[in-house]
Order: sequence, then C-alpha cells, then structure tokens
Amino acid sequence: DLLGVGYCAGRRPAEMSGGEQQRVAIAVALANSPQVVLADEPTGELDSESSEEVFAALRGANRELGVTTVIVTHDVLVSGQVDRTVGIRDGRTSSETLRRASSDGLVVAEEYAVLDRVGRLQLPRDFTSELNMERRVRLRLESDHIGVWPEEAAGGPDGETGGKGDEDGD
Repeated sequence: DLLGVGYCAGRRPAEMSGGEQQRVAIAVALANSPQVVLADEPTGELDSESSEEVFAALRGANRELGVTTVIVTHDVLVSGQVDRTVGIRDGRTSSETLRRASSDGLVVAEEYAVLDRVGRLQLPRDFTSELNMERRVRLRLESDHIGVWPEEAAGGPDGETGGKGDEDGD
C-alpha cells in the first residue's frame, strides 16, 4: 500500500503495467526491512509518468521507512528526482551534486568536484571544454582557493605565471 500497488496483490506480472511491476519489485525489495535498496536503472524501460510514480514510491519508502536508496543510471533526468547525485566518470567518482529547498521553496542544486584521498579531482567536462583545457592546466595557490587556468594562459587574472617546475612542466 505504501508504494501504491496494494491492489495488484492478486495479479500476475503480465497483468500489470511496467510501472506497477517496478513498484511491486521495490515492495519485494523492502519486504525484509533493509537499510539500503540498490536500484539499477529502475526507470529505464518506463515512460515519464510511470517513472515519476516509481520515484514517488522510492521517496515514500525513504520518508516512511528510513530506507536509503542508491540508484545507478545513465539517465540525466533522474538527477532532478533525488537529493544527492554522485557522478562517476572513467571509473572514478568525479562530482557530487546536493539539492535542497531554499527559503522561497525553489530547489537549489550545488555541484562539487570530488577530491580523492590522494588529491586528484576531475573538472567537469563542460568547464574544461569551454576553456579548451586538455592535457595540462596551470595552478596557483591563493590564500583561500586554488586557481586553475588553461595551459596557454599567461597566468591568473593578474597575468602572473603560477605553478612550480621548469618549462617542460617537470
């Protein structure tokens, strides 16, 4: 009933829509009161209306049962349905987007680059493409941030060269 498919109790899968089948599958996954549910492309074969019903069911399970849901998907539209999105690129965690409601009721999304334990981070592809950043970037340590510029740039905003090493970048 929590997932809105209690009426399907006597039906066989062939007698249910794709969205109903997915919500019943989620109900089965919740039957043993797990702390975490893993969902691989839960809306991959569904239309937008059925997808919204599935996400509403997952949000309801989170809210009512305290179940954390981890969704794996290639569908960028899914990110608008969740509070936190972790992006993976080239096999590494690359970004994290956190969504929250603002005081005026709008959803605010803030994207962060993820710094791994050895200090690596992946810059968003659209940022690097816009500035023609390819193989290397120039860095400069500021008092409260790290400046990043395309390799060809004459330096930071004041024209100074930054970074360490010789002309070969060693």
